[in-house]
Amino acid sequence: MPFQLVQLSSLDSIRGFVAAGRRMSITLAAQDLCLTQSAVSRQIHALEKLLGVKLFERSYRAIAFTPEGERLFRCADNALQQLQDVMGDLCATHSIRPVTLTASIGVTGLWLLPRLSRFQMLHPGVDIRVSANNRLSDLRNEGIDLAIRYAASSSVPPGAKRLFGESLAPVASPSLGIDGLRNEREFAKLTLLEFDDSDHPWLQWRDWLGVMGWGEAKPRAFLHFNQYDLVIHAALAGQGVALGRRELISPLLDDGRLREISVPRDAGQGSHAYWLIQAEERARQDVCNVAKWIEQEARGVSLPSSA
Repeated sequence: MPFQLVQLSSLDSIRGFVAAGRRMSITLAAQDLCLTQSAVSRQIHALEKLLGVKLFERSYRAIAFTPEGERLFRCADNALQQLQDVMGDLCATHSIRPVTLTASIGVTGLWLLPRLSRFQMLHPGVDIRVSANNRLSDLRNEGIDLAIRYAASSSVPPGAKRLFGESLAPVASPSLGIDGLRNEREFAKLTLLEFDDSDHPWLQWRDWLGVMGWGEAKPRAFLHFNQYDLVIHAALAGQGVALGRRELISPLLDDGRLREISVPRDAGQGSHAYWLIQAEERARQDVCNVAKWIEQEARGVSLPSSA
């Protein structure tokens, strides 16, 4: 039998319970709510007394849901999240909220930033906040509207939109005068610019050379970098040959700042692609405008023919 409205607990006790459930810590919940730990504990005890059931099992420095607590949390968390969302949208009508977009450091520097001026020309009244980092963000909890992620199709959430795939080719500054590579012996004269990313070995020279059948190639030297955009900046400076991610660096290939080096065959498309993820299915109009623009820019990614 449902509670009557007059019987419902105060919002404070529900909020304290949900905050503790989200963090699985009364101490962290107290920090989130700007309250003392004892105040949050009193709120939870008051709710347990009202319901006549225990909501948490408590042990030394840890809490865990009881079955009743887990059932209540699923409902209460969803209800409070909807309330947070609606109140946030209502507040937004009285203030300008920037659209927060996150992407990896390489995608931000090589693909996104060179294009942002076009968006500003189309939508001068929309503010964008760009968060460039390589960690996987929790969009809703961190207040992020959109994310561009590099992933296999099997690991992206429902609703993610594929922007473009990925193909690899050796690239270098025209100043190096390298037109083509015909066999593995020609690597003896080259310095290779390596992206140190053990999580994605197919973006490294060893894998690419193996695919090409040149696994015994012995380059003159390697220069190692921990960020992909640094690899490309080194290539632009004429410091060696990079393994180019064509779709990311297409503007640099189009305007001739980098040249794709011809090889006997193409290594083909990789299994990973770039995806656009929107935190909220029903986003405000500014977020929809940015998402639509990113999709349009992705459709315009061009791949120049090999040099």
